[in-house]
Amino acid sequence: MDTSNQEQSSPIIRSVGDSASPVNIIDKGIAVNIDEELEFSLGDEELGSEDEALEGDTHATTQTIVEEAAADDGLDAFRKKKRQKKSVAWDDFKDVEVGHQKTLMSECIHCHAKFKKTKTSTTSSLLRHRKSCAIRLQKLKKATQQTKINFPSADSAEASQTYLHSGTFDMAAMREATAEWVLMHEHPFSIVEEEGFNLMQKRGMPEWQRINRTMNKNDCTSVYEREKTKLKNQLKKVKKISLTTDLWKSKNQKNEYMVVTGHWIDSNWRLQKRVLNFVHVPPPRRGIQIADAIFKCLTDWGIESKIYTISVDNASNNDSALRCLKDTFSRNKCLLAKGKLFHVRCCAHILNLMVQDGLSRIKEIVDTIRDSVEFINKTDGRRLQFAKIVRQLQLPEKMLIYDCKTRWNSTYEMLTCALKFQDVFPRYRDREPNYDFCPTTEDWEKVSKVCDILKAFWTATHVISGSDYPTANLYLNEVCRIKVLLDSKVDDEDDFVRSMVQKMKLKFDKYWGECNLLMSIAAILDPRCKMRVINYCFPLLYLPHEVQSNIGKVRQALYDLYDEYVEIHVSGQSGSSSQLLIGSDHPTKSSSSASSSVSHVSGMSEFLTHIATVESVQPVKNELDTYFEDGLLTAADDSTIDIVNLDALKWWKDTTKYKILPKMAADILAIPISTVASEATFSAGTRIGVISYTG
Repeated sequence: MDTSNQEQSSPIIRSVGDSASPVNIIDKGIAVNIDEELEFSLGDEELGSEDEALEGDTHATTQTIVEEAAADDGLDAFRKKKRQKKSVAWDDFKDVEVGHQKTLMSECIHCHAKFKKTKTSTTSSLLRHRKSCAIRLQKLKKATQQTKINFPSADSAEASQTYLHSGTFDMAAMREATAEWVLMHEHPFSIVEEEGFNLMQKRGMPEWQRINRTMNKNDCTSVYEREKTKLKNQLKKVKKISLTTDLWKSKNQKNEYMVVTGHWIDSNWRLQKRVLNFVHVPPPRRGIQIADAIFKCLTDWGIESKIYTISVDNASNNDSALRCLKDTFSRNKCLLAKGKLFHVRCCAHILNLMVQDGLSRIKEIVDTIRDSVEFINKTDGRRLQFAKIVRQLQLPEKMLIYDCKTRWNSTYEMLTCALKFQDVFPRYRDREPNYDFCPTTEDWEKVSKVCDILKAFWTATHVISGSDYPTANLYLNEVCRIKVLLDSKVDDEDDFVRSMVQKMKLKFDKYWGECNLLMSIAAILDPRCKMRVINYCFPLLYLPHEVQSNIGKVRQALYDLYDEYVEIHVSGQSGSSSQLLIGSDHPTKSSSSASSSVSHVSGMSEFLTHIATVESVQPVKNELDTYFEDGLLTAADDSTIDIVNLDALKWWKDTTKYKILPKMAADILAIPISTVASEATFSAGTRIGVISYTG
């Protein structure tokens, strides 16, 4: 939920201090008169006073330490018994280790100047520097002025925070913060009634008042409604939104839920995603019912005219649902490229289907390895016995990995890890009489062959499902690598490999036999690739007689899409130009004032309107042609660019050469080519486990 928009009204009232009042930014415990401090700092730079020198003396008596410990409040077990540094110099210095020998030195936290510590740890030199440090003096000077709070922008992805506090306890604000905490971490409402939670709150805030689960539920609802209003206001500024959706049902529930997630580029060119709706879709969940549920969500958010694409998995009911939605949006002329990009098939789902075909060939072996991992981890004695054999064989690896049965990539990681211990399992069987399902040598050979093939799929899945939310320009090359791998193995001499790959290749051709326009256009809009990428990949992906036809199809779709963006740009310019003329015309009842208004409009305003219209309607050159003629972006163009890990979206944001293409590129690159973002919403539970053998 986006909390970065401007504040909206909320039933939960926040108490805020007067912004015009002076701001105390100095801790009361170490308060210093700033005017006196400045005067002292700008004076002579002799040694500090005798009292200051004594503060740096570390020869404290044992009696003093004992007295300090006796005055403690009973929390000794939670505190490190170390004599506190009392000199004011330590407000501006910290201890650091320097060099290979880790020499202990004192470093200024402002200018990072370093001073060697003396045997007695005196602070005279630190106090002298403290008086003359230019950066520190500048900070002190700024502290005498009213502090200005820099809030994040309205469309920032970061949560807005109050950076200054009034100093008074506000229970309403604490209730709001508690509700946000519960929502953020998906805690049950009843957590606020736990005795330990209330004891902790009371310890830090004596004014704390208990909250019951009903109050917390109402507070969470208020926070949700407030944040929904903020997000609605933010979405009003967005022109194109792409969606992902996924259906899910757990084993112990009868209801099936659908999640709808929105994806767009904000005004700061950041890729944003927000969960818009969880909705229960009653059976039989046909395409028309799914389409109605999605459209109802869109009208509720007021974005039904802004939808660009919808990414779904390959279920047949999703196909029919998107046909219904496409017909609806086409009647309202909301879709660009005549709806050719509207239906996006989830690449991760296609890869999963192909991999499952491969893993089905060794299903019994996978089950055996999974059972072995579970058996070894069941007791401490078995784990220690396995670890002992690992040490005897001097293997560098020290862990076995559990897998999540519903995530093939975690199964792949479990298999590749188990392969490294294949010599350990038979020795473990000789020592553990109850272990009777050890994989055979032939089993390990099959696992090794499968893992060699799945490695390309695993790499592609990490690109598609990466935590950094990758843009759509990265996928074409990964799909091409998989196709090349399958082609190289389809006639393999090994019967096992050949039969497995042939089955996987049939699935590949089923879903990617036709040209994927979105994947291709997104790759072209990567300045490192342009048209060269399809000239390279298409001969590897398609039959020779289909290559030129598919290249022509992509090129035509790209130029048609660009023409639509030009038309939108021109109409927007024309609208703003006509408003320039109309906006200056304010007719009144007085004929003299009316005539003066007309004479004003017919001057500079009409000329500027004419120039704006001519410049927008008659561009000097097609930007797509210019983009292709400029050649590929290489590291030689700018040595500071990480060409391998280039952020294409950031490149389009920073370029100043084009007016229309960046808007088109932003919309295309924001399209999610998988439903991973929606699927991840349901994945708050099981994680992959690791068994560690450290000896």
